Amino acid sequence: MAANYSLDDLRYFCAIVKLGSFKKASESLNMSLSTLSRRIRLLEQTLQLTLLNRDAHRVTLTHTGELYYERYRKLFEEVDCIEQELSEEIDQPKGKIRISAPIYMGKHFLSSIFCDFLQQYPEIQLDLRFSNDLIDVEKQGIDIAFRVRDPAIDKWVIRELKLTKNVLCGHPSQAYHCITHPEQLEDQPKVTCVGLVPWKLKNQITSEEFQFQPNHQIRLQVDEIQMMKDAVESGIGISYMPDYIALPLIDSGKLTRILPDWQSETQPFSMLYRDRKQIPYRVRLLIEYTLQHFSKLNNV
Repeated sequence: MAANYSLDDLRYFCAIVKLGSFKKASESLNMSLSTLSRRIRLLEQTLQLTLLNRDAHRVTLTHTGELYYERYRKLFEEVDCIEQELSEEIDQPKGKIRISAPIYMGKHFLSSIFCDFLQQYPEIQLDLRFSNDLIDVEKQGIDIAFRVRDPAIDKWVIRELKLTKNVLCGHPSQAYHCITHPEQLEDQPKVTCVGLVPWKLKNQITSEEFQFQPNHQIRLQVDEIQMMKDAVESGIGISYMPDYIALPLIDSGKLTRILPDWQSETQPFSMLYRDRKQIPYRVRLLIEYTLQHFSKLNNV
């Protein structure tokens, strides 16, 4: 038999059975009693089945009606649950947010933000994916992505959070005053990090640009910035390091800056999210929370 009946009518049928009368169901559905009766008659005519026994005092199920009710009751209960969950997506601070971010920059800038956010919104969960690889955010179901340098994702909004640059630094026990140009770095022991080579440098006074490819005297090559920092602090070699890591260490005397007139071009650290109006409330909350944090950080 072709399923050409209305699911709305089946929902009305289930409401009548659940509430025990046409009158209570019509009030619950905000529908006139005559319209509800007509819709149930139409449903039975379409199915060519009798679902309800009616008399002056009560409504009871036929055997066929019992079978239909048991099956469709579960369906509509599930639909109601889904609708409730979708409604909570719009205006309730609850649920999971999936996030991707580069490893060290994510830890350095985002850890405290995420912890404070979770303290403020106890019914929200964060699923963090720290990786230096450019993962497929659509395939992974990512809600918010944080990226450095060239962050574009088709049809995603880009919000720049902070500008960073890379500088040259080494251990203060070593003599670097004789180095006057990046080409002289060739014979120096070096610590390199995957993703931060080549060393792209620009002289802030003369605007000369120089791209240095470290190929010789590489004492340590890593894929994680924390280990690179520790190695340079230990005197293993010089490195090309993000300023947000290097400058506090230089100010405290733990590192020394090499070729202070040279540094990389500034590069943005950005937050990206889907360009859509119906963004879940929990995601919108985290976006606004993050923007407020970086606004305060950049004004310090």
